[in-house]
Amino acid sequence: MIKKILVSQPKPSNDKSPYYDIARDFEVEMVFRPFIKVEGISQQEFRKQKINISDYTAIVFTSRHSIDHFFQLAKEMRITMPETTKYFCVTETIAHYIQKYAPYRKRKIFFGETGKINDLLPSMVKHKTEKYLVPLSDVASDSITKLLDSKNLNHAECVMYRTVSNDFTEEEKKNFDYDMAIFFSPAGIKALTENFPDMKPGDLKIATFGPSTAKAVKDAGLTLDLEAPSERYPSMTGALRHFLQEEEEDE
Repeated sequence: MIKKILVSQPKPSNDKSPYYDIARDFEVEMVFRPFIKVEGISQQEFRKQKINISDYTAIVFTSRHSIDHFFQLAKEMRITMPETTKYFCVTETIAHYIQKYAPYRKRKIFFGETGKINDLLPSMVKHKTEKYLVPLSDVASDSITKLLDSKNLNHAECVMYRTVSNDFTEEEKKNFDYDMAIFFSPAGIKALTENFPDMKPGDLKIATFGPSTAKAVKDAGLTLDLEAPSERYPSMTGALRHFLQEEEEDE
């Protein structure tokens, strides 16, 4: 019987999260505890990539992390972005986040709707004379490079931040009494196996979001109990609610 679930994400900022509805409806305890954290690279590490930020006229942001670490590095390196710089963001929410570091001017900020860089391509192609820089994490694939190459855009990608394990304390390890854990990235599964190397299949019910995370569970030799998204349940909370309903009916 599932009574305590670990969600490997930060705690929701308000009490309207569907996770809280599930906790109430099924009388389960939800604990939010990220298994991974993001940290910026140093100036020295960045310089080894031989990228000069000032050479680029347009920056492509795929996440808030990329914005934070881009502007942090620029500040540390005493680089001021000119007002003419154009910013291309995969969502409007990410675009608005730029206000934290620079004035928000709609005519110089472009954004997509789906969160995928494909959405930005029409806007980027319209500004084909720009020189694009794409700040990424250390685990990014080469898909963005191939996509921008396919449109003959002048671009470069660079690593500005990395994903690392958010290690558990000895006290947390001793009191790890969860019935189920939910993961959203392969890095989370890696952190699980690093923190709990003696974990065996079946010790913990595991739910994942996204095919790469599901594959990481199987590659680690653990049992995958719930996989989302699916055609019927596009969200993790929808899939989780259905899973718990079935668990109740089986008792």
